[in-house]
Amino acid sequence: MDAGVHLPLIDFGGEGFSYRRLAETVDAARACGFGAVSANDHFVFSAPWLDGLTALAAVVERSGGMKLVTTVALAALRGPVPLAKALSALDVLSDGRVIAGVGPGSSKADYDAVGVPFEQRWQRFDETLQLIRAILRPATADSAGGAPAGGLLPPPRQSRGIPVWIGSWGSRAGMRRVARAGDGWLASAYNTTPEAFTAAMEVLGGELESQQRPSGDFPNALVTMWAWITGSRSEADRVLSEIVAPLVRRDPAELRGRICVGSAGECAELLSRYARAGCQRVHFWPVGDERRQIELIAGEVMPQVSC
Repeated sequence: MDAGVHLPLIDFGGEGFSYRRLAETVDAARACGFGAVSANDHFVFSAPWLDGLTALAAVVERSGGMKLVTTVALAALRGPVPLAKALSALDVLSDGRVIAGVGPGSSKADYDAVGVPFEQRWQRFDETLQLIRAILRPATADSAGGAPAGGLLPPPRQSRGIPVWIGSWGSRAGMRRVARAGDGWLASAYNTTPEAFTAAMEVLGGELESQQRPSGDFPNALVTMWAWITGSRSEADRVLSEIVAPLVRRDPAELRGRICVGSAGECAELLSRYARAGCQRVHFWPVGDERRQIELIAGEVMPQVSC
């Protein structure tokens, strides 16, 4: 298991929005050997939200060899052609380091903002997914198949096209979609557990086999792992109850032990369970003080993670 970091797209405690904060986060992650930098996608949220694609583009030059991942982009709302155009440009500018994580999103507010019925999200996503995969491949479909004739220029830098990973909380229908149309699986940390992840991996293996696709090297990652490493129980409880729980509109008790808010040992124990379940990468989202939290994750948490 290795680590990725979410860009600080939310102002948790008065840090504000700035290029400096983005850059310092990426610099710290690169220095600590993280494998990826990622950005989630919302148009509206319970807190102000910096646009993820713009933020990823802003840090391309500082990201070294790290993968640039959307976790996930709202493909059905952004539209397959505009999203593919932006992802292709990001792939060119990063010399081929983009992973396109896509999903329908679970927030009705995003759909309301665009004027799309929330009940149509899965139908629209499946239609969009087919088209965006065609556009992001080196050889695209012709205009009769729905993709622009000749593809979008310039094309992605990756010779095999940009890999498309699908976000799913782990349902059987979701795993079937991942196996049928995905190049990887993105699981949501605060919407699963190590036990549920294990069960979903078993379902995914069976679905991949039915699609005659090898399951042994099929990639996955756990995203939106809210993180605050602290030895103080009272501070951990405060972060859960005052920051994370209101942000995601969950009961703090439901989140306790499910995300990396607590001591280094507690977080390493949680991640070890995920590692044993087959999780390959965890994308951490520090809830403030990003540089220090990244250093604690790299120096005190990850070395304790065991399979």
